[in-house]
Amino acid sequence: MAQRKILVLPAMLLAGALGAQQSRSGVAPSGGGNTSPGSGAAAVQTAQGVLQQQSRSTTGTSGQDNFKGSVVEGKATDGVLDLSLANAIQRGLKTNLGLILETSSVKESGGKRLQELQALLPTARGEMTYNVQQVNLAAFGLSFPGVSPIVGPFQVFDFRGYLSQSVINVQSLENYIAAKHNFAASKLNAEDARDMVTLTVGNAYLLCIADASRVESVQAQVDSSKVSLDQATAAHDAGTSPKLDVLRAQVDYQNQQQQLISAKNDLAKDKLALARTIGLPLEQEFRLTDTAPFAPLENLNADAAFQQALKNRKDLAAAEETLKGADAQKTAAWAQQLPAVTVSGDYGDIGPTPGHSHGTYTASGNVKAPLLQIAKTHGDEEVADASYQTARAQLSDKVQQVNQDIRTAILDIQSAAKLIEATHTNVLTANEALSEAQERFKSGVSDNLAVSQAQAQSAQANDQYISALYQHNLAKLELARALGVAQTNYKDYVGGK
Repeated sequence: MAQRKILVLPAMLLAGALGAQQSRSGVAPSGGGNTSPGSGAAAVQTAQGVLQQQSRSTTGTSGQDNFKGSVVEGKATDGVLDLSLANAIQRGLKTNLGLILETSSVKESGGKRLQELQALLPTARGEMTYNVQQVNLAAFGLSFPGVSPIVGPFQVFDFRGYLSQSVINVQSLENYIAAKHNFAASKLNAEDARDMVTLTVGNAYLLCIADASRVESVQAQVDSSKVSLDQATAAHDAGTSPKLDVLRAQVDYQNQQQQLISAKNDLAKDKLALARTIGLPLEQEFRLTDTAPFAPLENLNADAAFQQALKNRKDLAAAEETLKGADAQKTAAWAQQLPAVTVSGDYGDIGPTPGHSHGTYTASGNVKAPLLQIAKTHGDEEVADASYQTARAQLSDKVQQVNQDIRTAILDIQSAAKLIEATHTNVLTANEALSEAQERFKSGVSDNLAVSQAQAQSAQANDQYISALYQHNLAKLELARALGVAQTNYKDYVGGK
């Protein structure tokens, strides 16, 4: 019974999941149908690839790695840092590269909005000039008897201010409206990126929890294999067991040691990935302080969840703003054939010296309209309409993608919950079978072939249980992301202090 506890308890600490994100990347959930002992390690590798799929869906292919990177803050310390899930997410929200780039994009869009606004605002400038001239009148065909054709030198001081204002310019107005919508879309995308950071960091943290639990589970299997080896060696020394039992137990023990080396290596690599995601120096040692045990999520209604997502998802609101901006660009392309009205004027002092100057001014109005640029106007309209159609199609697809993500996450949550129940029972049964086989071998009733088989079944059962917990927790986190509440409500889905 003591051996059974060693194998069960590590698995109870596990968290994380895989299924929800796999649905987005086109990978089938690995926990239910995979029965190989190494299926958990494969699930870890697949989940690492999921991070890339998550970032691609938000930033496009060129920025697919942005949410896996960060700007490092501070220097590594000698001690071991305690890192909770909440602390990891807060660090990510400050240092994650994807969010930093989205924030920079907001500034860029804000700058473009101001540039377009200037075309609608008054433009004023001041100017001071000083000229010294000498003119040859004969060069202009002017000559007067008895008058020298050379005039000057003379000087002119001119202090003047200029003002211009667009009165009617529909194209500039629509360009500004488009820039205003694009700026709003950038801000909403930056808010949505905070959910992506929460999902990415949470995924990386859960991967590390899963790895740590797998290390504990494999270590327990190593200890169990060592017990079996010691029993086989003692029985062989006593002359009650053949050498084959010792060799079989030794192979099992060494295989488990190899699995332990691999599990520890996976944990170390995933901790590096987590550190890079949240801006920790890679040489900084840290320990995970949170676990996420099984906690069922009840009363899941896909239709109600979809309606909630339509209100909460910032990327959907951003896509709507982008569509409005594209519509304004269409109007701007058409409006370039309309007349544009501007007024301008200047006022200043001009004279040979500042003390001998006099005020002068000019006021003018200007109406400008294109007479023949049919090809350009039509071409700009076609380009703008293509952008509008693209934005409309992308918005429609994004709505359906959100609906699919919600329904997929709910299916994965429900499926993983059933898998947890089944695999937990399987863990208890397999551990009991192992304990019974070890007792029978110790009593000399049978050889250790049954022990070897029971150890393999116990390892497989623990691995499947770990994978089921893995799927369940990440599916809940993905549901929070699909609802647009990952940053604000992640504790309601995966816990964390």
